Amino acid sequence: MKKNLKAIIITFIILILAGGAAFLYHRSEKIPSNPEGTVGNTAGNLYNGGLFCEYNGKVYFSNPKDQGCLYSMNVDETGLQKLYEAKICNILAGGEYLYYFMKEPVGTSLDKLRVSHAFYRSKLNGEKVKTITNDVVIDAQLVNDTLFIQTVDKEGPVFYRINTDRSHKTDLGRVEIDPSCASDGIIYYNGKSLNHYLNALDTRTDISTVLWKGNLWYPILEGNYFYFLDVEHGYRLCRYDKVNDVVEILTHDRVDCFNIGGGYIYYQCNSSAEPALKRMQLNGSDVTVIAEGNYTAIHITSQYVYFQEVGDDSFWYHSLIGSDTYSSM
Repeated sequence: MKKNLKAIIITFIILILAGGAAFLYHRSEKIPSNPEGTVGNTAGNLYNGGLFCEYNGKVYFSNPKDQGCLYSMNVDETGLQKLYEAKICNILAGGEYLYYFMKEPVGTSLDKLRVSHAFYRSKLNGEKVKTITNDVVIDAQLVNDTLFIQTVDKEGPVFYRINTDRSHKTDLGRVEIDPSCASDGIIYYNGKSLNHYLNALDTRTDISTVLWKGNLWYPILEGNYFYFLDVEHGYRLCRYDKVNDVVEILTHDRVDCFNIGGGYIYYQCNSSAEPALKRMQLNGSDVTVIAEGNYTAIHITSQYVYFQEVGDDSFWYHSLIGSDTYSSM
């Protein structure tokens, strides 16, 4: 009888300890809600690789001088600090956390050698790293407390949502949706299979509707306008006035990539004779050549525009917003 009682007591204690451990784990995984309206990064930065992300006075970026590892600095480029040793992209920020995709491990850490890629969550200082998914993340965006992720498996594209605490993963279909352009709980994207229409996905209902039957690529919402590449007319840069249902042509240049910030549009002009990185006003006026040649990966923070020369991603060029000069960073 005493042996049975002792066994019962031991079992009871084990259950209590196990329950306590489970409770502590659940508490450790629970993270604070983000402010309503949170968006992880700008559409323009994400279309260009998501290699820079400004948040609360800090700039988080991939440092090519250190194998693309994750660094932070102040917006004026002081206070440089290394946060994570891995080549990263698709940087997002919201609340107390960063989210980023590790393209490949750097160094010889056993943890990094176990995986070739992963999408992570960490504190803003780089600590408490957690794996969100080991899927190959093609595009991702943070909207409030939810991550929207485009990936692909053996059967084709997969688009899904998952909470920032890694709970409630929901497949939204075998569709190609780039969630980079988001505002007020709505993801705006162009179709990629049947057409290139402008669509709106309401993240509260997961219902998608067609906003405009244009032929566009890389929509960026700025004020009352959607800026986009006009696929039908040689990838010229245009904007669509969603209030008056009017399209304005901003340039007849063929555009490889572009970004918007500080009241300007920066874009790469594709030309066999005179390729150049250019800047213009939001209405297409005052076109200025910033750098002659072929450039890519245009990223913008509140103070600087960053870009790289095509074929050389070993360092960044930077230029103050609105300046006509640039230098290596």
